[in-house]
Amino acid sequence: MSAGASFGSISRAEQAPSRTFLFLQGHPSRFARELAAALEQRGHRIMRINFCAGDVIFGWGSPAIAYRGSFSKWPDYLAGLVQREHVTDIVYYADCRPYHRTARDVADRLGVNAYTYEFGYLRPDWLTLERGGMSANSHFPDNPATIRTIGRNFPKPDLGLRYRYAMAHELALEMTYHFSSYFLFFLFPRYEADRYYNPLYEYLRGIPRQLAATGNARHANRVIEDTLGSTSPYFVFPLQLQCDYQLRRNARYAHQSEAIAEVIASFSKRAPPDARLIFKCHPLDNGAERWPRHIDAAAATHGTTDRIAYIDGGDLSKLLRRTSGVVTINSTVGLLALITHRPVKVLGTAVFDLEGATHRGPLDEFWRAPTRPDPTLVDALVRALAGTTQVRGSFFDAEGRAAAVAVFADRLSEGDVNGAGAYVTPPPRQGRQR
Repeated sequence: MSAGASFGSISRAEQAPSRTFLFLQGHPSRFARELAAALEQRGHRIMRINFCAGDVIFGWGSPAIAYRGSFSKWPDYLAGLVQREHVTDIVYYADCRPYHRTARDVADRLGVNAYTYEFGYLRPDWLTLERGGMSANSHFPDNPATIRTIGRNFPKPDLGLRYRYAMAHELALEMTYHFSSYFLFFLFPRYEADRYYNPLYEYLRGIPRQLAATGNARHANRVIEDTLGSTSPYFVFPLQLQCDYQLRRNARYAHQSEAIAEVIASFSKRAPPDARLIFKCHPLDNGAERWPRHIDAAAATHGTTDRIAYIDGGDLSKLLRRTSGVVTINSTVGLLALITHRPVKVLGTAVFDLEGATHRGPLDEFWRAPTRPDPTLVDALVRALAGTTQVRGSFFDAEGRAAAVAVFADRLSEGDVNGAGAYVTPPPRQGRQR
């Protein structure tokens, strides 16, 4: 169907659905299709919009509208569709995508529920499902007393690994989605992908890094063992993907190199003279940004080359065990560090950045007097998140996908997303991001 066509002529009175869910872009897997089927089995009406060839491929076999209009016309088109088809709920993957940011605004204006899902704040084996938005746009409370109250309603979750994951599987799905949209662009000529990298460059650029993976891992393991074998303090900075919306939209840096330079400058002036700072590359980084070059340049400027290390690989959990602190823009590694009772300084906007949990003072103070997390608050935070916005499951493993789909469908059907008081308005973190 084209952008100007309606989804169907069946009236609400004839079909008598309890709700009408409109699905926008989903995760490049079977997840959205299976979730839509589960909601349909619960008696709801399902609609879906395709924006690019990747959407068509991963939604293959299910009816959908093909939106081929311009992005400038998308808000009016969506508002008209919502009103005409009596849409009650909009569901999409990643709330910072341009079409989804607009959808959230339209939903707010028309009084429609908007739900976003993503990888979990808790890792591994968890997915996030939130009403309204995530991170800076999250309605999850940031008041410690409120979080403690919510946390008392839920048991302590099992955070151990349960479902299988293969990086090659994730990359294959992403490449299928983005390459099909790239090469079949003529099917949706006005689609605005808002990709940070050209797909050809992004994935081909990652080949040299994959070829060097074994050597990089050996180097990382040596650095980790040497660091753990020393009595000197050390800090960890987990790097994020430059293309990640959580970095691009929810931080004050135009580029992650700015954060690297800021942290190295502060570390060189304020950290104990025997302290080390370790930058760890993201597992899915494609190597395009050449982080060692930025790190080496900043370290040389401040005369701290011998105190700063960069690793690509290695066991992060080992590093976190004894670290004096973790500095992060808004990586979920920060939450993992809090769970292991390590001090954390957040430079961007993150759901876990709370008074009493993270270091809220200046970065310069963090190196010598980091705020240690209150373990009872962190425990309440984990319980509250797991019970209200987090769902145990996986996009990739069939068993994990089935488990998550069932909980997603139940929470969406019952209006229990951000339940138990975990939805406050306005979003308490909004305005903190760049």
